Amino acid sequence: MKEDVILAVKDLSVIYQTDLETVYAVNGVSFTLGRGESLGLVGETGAGKTTLALTMMQLLPERTGKVTGGEIWFEGEDLTSLSEQKMRTIRGNKVAMIFQDPMTSLNPVLTVGEQIAEALLVHNESGWTKEKIEQRVDETLNMVGIPPARKNEYPHQFSGGMKQRVVIAMALSCEPDLLIADEPTTALDVTIQAQVLLMIRELRDRLGTSMIMITHDLGIVAQTCDNVAVMYAGEIIEIGTAEDIFNGKNHHPYTEGLFGSIPRLNTKVKRLTPIDGLMPDPTVREPGCKFAPRCSKCMDICREKSPEAHYEGTHAIRCHLFHQTGQQVGG
Repeated sequence: MKEDVILAVKDLSVIYQTDLETVYAVNGVSFTLGRGESLGLVGETGAGKTTLALTMMQLLPERTGKVTGGEIWFEGEDLTSLSEQKMRTIRGNKVAMIFQDPMTSLNPVLTVGEQIAEALLVHNESGWTKEKIEQRVDETLNMVGIPPARKNEYPHQFSGGMKQRVVIAMALSCEPDLLIADEPTTALDVTIQAQVLLMIRELRDRLGTSMIMITHDLGIVAQTCDNVAVMYAGEIIEIGTAEDIFNGKNHHPYTEGLFGSIPRLNTKVKRLTPIDGLMPDPTVREPGCKFAPRCSKCMDICREKSPEAHYEGTHAIRCHLFHQTGQQVGG
């Protein structure tokens, strides 16, 4: 385990339960994150990435979302066991989240300055005066490249890229120890996306904030993250440093499939090679490897037994092709 661990997720399982069915969204996920480090969480839509983030923030739907097992240790406290009142002192203060869509993250009837100030007022442990909070709002807007003079404007007066900057300003206003960014560039064009990613990276380095970047874009992960975890059907199937994932010799067949579906400028390819099939039904729990029905390297054991992790230094792959008994991925 890393010496200065800020976050440790241990064997976490999450379900969504209704009267009609149960969705097994996250299944036995474990990983650690060091102070000041960044982790890229990649995988297809429906892999469980956002559910994992919402669980860390304790923002699962109240009636349907349930943690059925595991722990989330953050700075010595298990977040899954905290009361809502205690969690409110952590959420937005020590742990902050940038949500997927800035259009729906902002309140249309409040100015952007009021929305940033709200986070500071809720977590005003230092007893700051109104003037000091206003000053901090100005500093935060400057930090993300928005002129403080625009703090009295409403969200509809900002472009998509500027809205995302406001959301990032809100998340960073209390200088959190951990920032969770859930596909922060999904709704942005390529130019604005590059600017926002550069800004997040610079702010992370300046404030020393640990970060989890959730995305299905491997290019974004390569630009911004120290470590990478690949999720599939609610499980982490491969985890390692960015060097391990992007330049390592061995990979999970699913990770190879992700790389195979990316267009390359330095190679002539007539067709990309997408991964055939769809993710398994999350309401059904089948034995064996969840990727087996789509895997071209599938063996009999893959359909019968869930694979253990194979370790190569900091690199762990959960696949029968690299047989090794032992611990869980990320454990």
